[in-house]
Amino acid sequence: MTTRTEDGRFSTTEGTLHVSKPFRSRSTKKLRAMITFEPRKTHFDTTNETSGTNEFRGFFTLFWMSLFLFTVQTYVSSVEANGYALSFAFATMFSRHAVTLALSDLLLVSTTILCVPFAKAISKGWINYYWTGAILQHAFQTCVLLITVTWTFHRQWPWVQSGFLTLHSLVMIMKMYSYISVNGYLQSISRRSIGVLAELNGATARVGGLKQALDDAMSKRAQAQPAAETPATDVTSTPMEMSTPDTEGVLMKSYTDVKTAAALRQRLAAISSSLDENTKSERGADNGNGRGVDGVEIAHVLSYHPDEHVAGLAKEFLDLDSELVSTGPEQVRWPDNVTYRNFAVYQLIPTLVYELEYPRTDRIRPVYIFEKTVAFMGSFALLYTVAECFIIPLTPTPDQSFFRSLLDLALPFMIAFLLLFYIIFECICNAFAELSYFADRLFYEDWWNSTSWEEFSRKWNKPVHSFLLRHVYASTRASYGLSRTTAMFVTFFLSAMAHELVMAIVTKKIRMYLFLMQLVQIPLILVSRAPVIQRNKLMGNVVFWLGLYAGFPLLCVAYVAY
Repeated sequence: MTTRTEDGRFSTTEGTLHVSKPFRSRSTKKLRAMITFEPRKTHFDTTNETSGTNEFRGFFTLFWMSLFLFTVQTYVSSVEANGYALSFAFATMFSRHAVTLALSDLLLVSTTILCVPFAKAISKGWINYYWTGAILQHAFQTCVLLITVTWTFHRQWPWVQSGFLTLHSLVMIMKMYSYISVNGYLQSISRRSIGVLAELNGATARVGGLKQALDDAMSKRAQAQPAAETPATDVTSTPMEMSTPDTEGVLMKSYTDVKTAAALRQRLAAISSSLDENTKSERGADNGNGRGVDGVEIAHVLSYHPDEHVAGLAKEFLDLDSELVSTGPEQVRWPDNVTYRNFAVYQLIPTLVYELEYPRTDRIRPVYIFEKTVAFMGSFALLYTVAECFIIPLTPTPDQSFFRSLLDLALPFMIAFLLLFYIIFECICNAFAELSYFADRLFYEDWWNSTSWEEFSRKWNKPVHSFLLRHVYASTRASYGLSRTTAMFVTFFLSAMAHELVMAIVTKKIRMYLFLMQLVQIPLILVSRAPVIQRNKLMGNVVFWLGLYAGFPLLCVAYVAY
């Protein structure tokens, strides 16, 4: 049972969940507003109350029981025919060079720590992210990818080791990109807010000075808010206590108090005298020591100024400044987030999109970790059995029938895909989320009900989809003015290139089969948007499953045999 408290938190039987509310900027194209984080659970999580009451939950139990019986039958048949349940030839293959692979992966992960001093240099103004920082960022990430690919080829690892290290390097690159690009974006927002604050200071000088502007704004506010409705306010309250979005009304009412107004005028004069110095010294301005507290408080007052230009500048500053502060309970302000501890927590959280603050749980449940560990081990045992008994022995060769190979591999590959999906998104991601107190567990949606490839690509892998949505699709539309169709093509093109890279490293071949199959999805997506097709949900779902059933064995036969 989940109940929401007055402070915006959710109390559940598992603990308290802190919510990070979405925010959409009025004055800027805030790309991170497209991705919101909130407390959610995966569909197959045993603690998900909604899934526990689903009328089809019995089929989930039936699926696992059937797989278990199928595995036992496979073991018994193997013992009768060969004298052993499993040969473990596949295990011997993917366990080779395990120490070297572990050390290589450790070095890869350790390399990402360089993002922190780079982000610190950006926050201090030593590097301008647009575009010096962006170029350096892309150059570094390209080097990481090239070194990883070269290393895998040099080691001549089997396909499991090569595929794992390549995929993990892509994950680390996406994490680094999101971390640096978000901090670089906030640097530009911080500089814009400094400029708007300086412009606001000049605008108040043209309407009689800062003191007069403050008096005029408070007078207009007092007229809009009758004195009889204005409650008494403790003038000793700190600005930050009063300047949260949820208490804006209380904050503005307090400005009708004479003592508070006098104190505000003194602080405004102090900001005015040091504004030019703060503008030149971005470190002093960006860290929010003066602008983040007094500037926000004063801008709230001036947003009620009768002069539209002054009020507009004050509102624009408030809008920009709000992007520099998280909306969660911690109220993290950029660049206070640029720390090694913050980056380490971000690395542990199973997401590829960086935020100043995420919704969190308040405790780790050891029983939950144990449950996901057991589920991982059991699912991996099933996956290994399917791979060794029904996929590897049926590996196609050029002299075999093409269609017979597709028929033999269709069901084993589908079972392997479902198990691998469950292992990654239900077991591993949930376990890391629990260890990092991450409350947003929606790593996938009901992709099995998809009626088009667009819906499938949107639902089956939410972490990658969120990354592509913010940093590729939305970024290209906002920065380069691309249309929806063109931005979608760029997104699919980049995704297809990454998938083809993995296949090239795994198979040691460049065939472009997967690349072409992914690009073919674009016209299919456009066709699926037709009203006639959208009305027939059942037919769309049947076509989707047929494509998925045929796709995996088709890729295997194409890359292995040709």
